[in-house]
Amino acid sequence: MTQYASDLLRLLDSRGYIHQVTDAAALDALATRQIVPGYIGFDPTAPSLHVGSLVQIMLLRRLQQSGHKPIVLMGGGTGKVGDPSFKDEARKLMTAETIASNIASIKTVFEKFLTFGDGPTDAIMLDNADWLDALEYLPFLRDYGQHFSVNRMLSFDSVKLRLDREQSLSFLEFNYMILQAYDFLELNRRHACRLQMGGSDQWGNIVNGIELSRRADGAEVYGVTTPLITTADGGKMGKTMSGAVWLNEDQLPAFDYWQFWRNTDDRDVGRFLRLFTDLPLDEIARLEALEGAEINEAKKVLATQATAMCRGREAAQAAEETARRTFEEGASGAALPSLSVSGDIAIVDALVGLGFAASKGEARRLIKGGGARIDGEKVGDEAAVVTVGADPVRISAGKKHHGMLNPAG
Repeated sequence: MTQYASDLLRLLDSRGYIHQVTDAAALDALATRQIVPGYIGFDPTAPSLHVGSLVQIMLLRRLQQSGHKPIVLMGGGTGKVGDPSFKDEARKLMTAETIASNIASIKTVFEKFLTFGDGPTDAIMLDNADWLDALEYLPFLRDYGQHFSVNRMLSFDSVKLRLDREQSLSFLEFNYMILQAYDFLELNRRHACRLQMGGSDQWGNIVNGIELSRRADGAEVYGVTTPLITTADGGKMGKTMSGAVWLNEDQLPAFDYWQFWRNTDDRDVGRFLRLFTDLPLDEIARLEALEGAEINEAKKVLATQATAMCRGREAAQAAEETARRTFEEGASGAALPSLSVSGDIAIVDALVGLGFAASKGEARRLIKGGGARIDGEKVGDEAAVVTVGADPVRISAGKKHHGMLNPAG
């Protein structure tokens, strides 16, 4: 572990956030003598961010915890282009109305993780459409195009990957890295922003912004990237069989969010506790040292702490209690996914209705594979019908997904 003088880099280093730093010594010195405004950009491609964005949100939280100023930059402008970094094909273009709606929905999550306000270390939220929408094409090319080498832009891994695969990269997408670089320049001018942070896939974009700021204004700014967060089995963080793990409550119930963390691989528990909770490091060391069945207690702590931060302490405790009653006592719980049913329902319709299968075909395959249960009993017949009388019926898909069929009315 590198020896840093600033609380900022010591905190980031000790909890596993640092992958690359552009000038660690200079940034470390700056962070010891003044408040450093730092930003991360989020493109509003959906009504909610998913758990794959959580390490970046936590990075802003750590910035604030160590006495500095987080800037959340919403990509209302760049969202009209779409980041091509490591994507196999171009994103679908969104209307201005969709972008505005997505930003309004995404904003609510950040208020759970950051303190917003007018104070020197209070977080602020900005939209790059405020300056990108006003740009005039020829003046922008004349003033800033000269600072970008196409040869160098083509060498960045994010672009090179698309070209090596002989997949089309439109001129629209190629402009993205120039616009993101310009964001850093504008944020330095408007808000004295000195730091851009992001995932390791953003290294090329961040370096471009640092160089543009230096060439255009002589500004000294810095960049930090986080490692790609993968699970112990090599999978991408937040990708599950049932789809994305959304941060917004209206996109994913608190119980399912809690259950996602509860299902963490044993080998990932310590790392995820450091990255995604505020627990002290000595407590995390104790938890990750647990072995055998006891490691499940550490997973429950992770699930409850992570859920409390994103969904609130009350929701986290309710999810934990629902899980305890469902899995340890075999009882039902109000926080489980549910479906109101009047009389009979085909098991395939129940599985689809509860979100355990995307289609009837997928539901039949689940049943054929022995993965569907009614009140704990395995379903052997794809044409089975569930009768919902006065009492709820518990439906399970595999060992980890449970839901309730409740009597209607």
